[in-house]
Amino acid sequence: MFGIRTRFEYLALGAAVALSLVPLAPASAAPTPLGVYQNWSAYETGTGSGKTCYALSRPVREEPTLGDRGKPYFLVSDWPQRKAKAETEVVPGYPYKHGATVTVKVGPQSYSFFTRNDGGSGAAWVEVKADEKRLVAAMRRGSQMTVEGISERGTTTTDTYSLAGVSAALDRIDRACHM
Repeated sequence: MFGIRTRFEYLALGAAVALSLVPLAPASAAPTPLGVYQNWSAYETGTGSGKTCYALSRPVREEPTLGDRGKPYFLVSDWPQRKAKAETEVVPGYPYKHGATVTVKVGPQSYSFFTRNDGGSGAAWVEVKADEKRLVAAMRRGSQMTVEGISERGTTTTDTYSLAGVSAALDRIDRACHM
């Protein structure tokens, strides 16, 4: 179980995410923190046409706890150069089972995500693009979100995220990347 996050934890996680989002950027390109909003943090990285903004959070509960699991997080990104807004992504901290589907639940609504493993890490994105807007709207209204996935080894995991602060973090990345 995770307690209250420190600013350092969010900054370190933000830096790791930023470096994975912009693989061609020099190693010295660190994200600019935009703020910590309860359980969510906001960042921007890059400039001009290479600018990306994102909000992220770590789970408040991981079940089961896996000793060799990396740090899972949920990410919402804005990519102005691609005219993409509020793209959702799950990073589980392990490779997914090939062909597995991830289920994200907010309240009574469920959303299916497709999975892909690259370089020993897993990630998942919403299957039906139209669901992305509904998911983000539900996140703004909700208080909790669960993410269920299956590891390469066949272990089912359920991560629970607090949605406290998500609206403020999303508003902040919107202002940073679209104004």
